[in-house]
Amino acid sequence: MKKIVSLLLFVILFSSCSEYQKALKKDDVAIKFDMGTKLYDAGSYTKAIRLFEQIAPAYRGKPQAEKLFYMFAQSYYKTKQYYLAGYQFESFVSGYPKSEKVQEAAYLGAKSYSKLSPVFSLDQTDTFKAIDKLQAFIDTYPNSEYLGEANEAVRVLTEKIEMKVYENAKGYNTISDFKSALVALDNFIADYPGTPFKEDALFYKFDSAYQLAINSVPGKMEERLNVALTAHSNLMKFNADSKYKEKAAEMLARVEKDLQNFTK
Repeated sequence: MKKIVSLLLFVILFSSCSEYQKALKKDDVAIKFDMGTKLYDAGSYTKAIRLFEQIAPAYRGKPQAEKLFYMFAQSYYKTKQYYLAGYQFESFVSGYPKSEKVQEAAYLGAKSYSKLSPVFSLDQTDTFKAIDKLQAFIDTYPNSEYLGEANEAVRVLTEKIEMKVYENAKGYNTISDFKSALVALDNFIADYPGTPFKEDALFYKFDSAYQLAINSVPGKMEERLNVALTAHSNLMKFNADSKYKEKAAEMLARVEKDLQNFTK
């Protein structure tokens, strides 16, 4: 029985491949369209793409064009060719604004750009582009069924950008450039007041001020110790039970002890 089933599957597969090869070589665009549709419905998106690429120019303006270009865009998306998918979905939205698929296409077009966003440590040009595309979708379709997904995607992408800026600012602390760290971390906190990295930024701002103060020349030490004192206060105001509470308390004790030398 298993041999019969395997044989039937082989025959079907061979027949399908044979039809596909014939369709590729034919000049009849209708045959290519029908074969491409069958392959698309069967999930053979890479093969379908080859046929769609051949017939796309000939179908522009025809009644079947809407279906063709929707399948074309989806095939790129399903095969993770996101640059091409984004372009095709945007073209679909522009060409068929009254289509029942237009909202889905607009969302998937924006989502395609979000798929191109790299890890936070790399250049974030594609991330900014994805946020712009998703925000444009949200503004255009505020009642969309995809609204929740789009907002979540924007949140994730925005957090990635914030992480990059935060890590760059923290990097000055890591290399002991504490003056630059104070400026960069201060700018980060001001630019991203609601960031999930605020507590970390506040601590490393305190640490930078602390390191700068205790290693300072006598003439600048008092002023810098007071800057560190304020930085600690800001950290505790943000979160009195900070994960850095114990370490910060040890550093604060040193700051307060050193400040006593200037009150005598």
